[in-house]
Amino acid sequence: MQSLSTMQQKLNQQNGKTGALNPPGAAATSRPVASSIRPNLAVLDPTEMGAVAKNIEKTLRQAITGYDAAIHEIVKVYQTHLAGLCPAGRPIGTFLFLGPSCSERQQTVEAVADALLGSPNAIVRINCLDFRHSHDITKLIGTPRGYPAHGQTQALLTQEFLNQHHTNSLKLSVLLFDQVESAAAAFWNRLLGILDTGTLRLGDNRQVDFSRALIFMTSTISGAEMNSPFGRKPRLLPAPVDDPDCTAAMRRPSYSRVEATRRRFTPEFLSRLNRIEVFRPFGENALDRIVNAELEIVQELTSTANKPFRIDVTESARQFLLSEGADFRCGALPVKRAIERLLVRPLSNLITTGQVHTWDRVRIAHIGATPSLTFFREEDAWCSSV
Repeated sequence: MQSLSTMQQKLNQQNGKTGALNPPGAAATSRPVASSIRPNLAVLDPTEMGAVAKNIEKTLRQAITGYDAAIHEIVKVYQTHLAGLCPAGRPIGTFLFLGPSCSERQQTVEAVADALLGSPNAIVRINCLDFRHSHDITKLIGTPRGYPAHGQTQALLTQEFLNQHHTNSLKLSVLLFDQVESAAAAFWNRLLGILDTGTLRLGDNRQVDFSRALIFMTSTISGAEMNSPFGRKPRLLPAPVDDPDCTAAMRRPSYSRVEATRRRFTPEFLSRLNRIEVFRPFGENALDRIVNAELEIVQELTSTANKPFRIDVTESARQFLLSEGADFRCGALPVKRAIERLLVRPLSNLITTGQVHTWDRVRIAHIGATPSLTFFREEDAWCSSV
């Protein structure tokens, strides 16, 4: 390998200069060669993201808690599409989401659709449980010509069905194949064609173009392997699993699930994916952020109710909701259910029974070892120790 000084001398000669940039015997400089030879050249930053991508990433981070790596990868792929550098004849991006609970995976896809197309329902959803048998493929592409039942079964995944959520400003589809490991081999053959060439040929010989589609696939494969290192009893994790200080046991679900995926899925399929994202169990910090986000939603609901009022949730109440909703195997869904059961329903009872009036301030605390929260109106005696 040539030394830096030798390379600089050759470059100097090419630019009509003589002598080395560094005096004889002097140590080679660590500055970039290009900036030394042409001072007017600006150093570029390839890690910087565009304004559109930054706004989308900010929106997704506000909607999704605990999966920053997946968000960042989705935004990077979309920015490549905006720059016009996506490979021709292939989907914009292909992602495989793995995890113990379907709620976080679907919430991520819904957040992407909402950020790009303006609605969380702007998703073309294919439930792969409906294609567990080889003959079920006719539901997807229709009955091929030459078969006795040709024309009787209409194709589901047509171009019109794929493009149904296109807007005037953005011609893009968000396609979700849910529970993809459940599909039969005939379905997989068509899926590989979609991922490879970005096209699907229907039974009536029409061709569907997927070159303007973001494709997401979900799988719950090997759920037992992911949960086994932690035992059967649900509990809070002491730290997020992507934390550098977390233990090997906390990292094992990600590794075991990816290994199980490699055993289940073919290399031809895995090589066509932009990213395999493991939706790991939430740590305490992530669940804490989810509780805060859900409480903000409840605050917004109470401020716009028929009789608007304000709620103040104390730290004791917040910790109680967190402990009641902590279940690493099911992600954020138990937290939402705990807030609905312990906070939203009691508040609705207070409203309908007339115990809370317009513009009241309701403070909520958890006292002692009681299995429920305690609610106070502003004019009631309020103990500072609560």
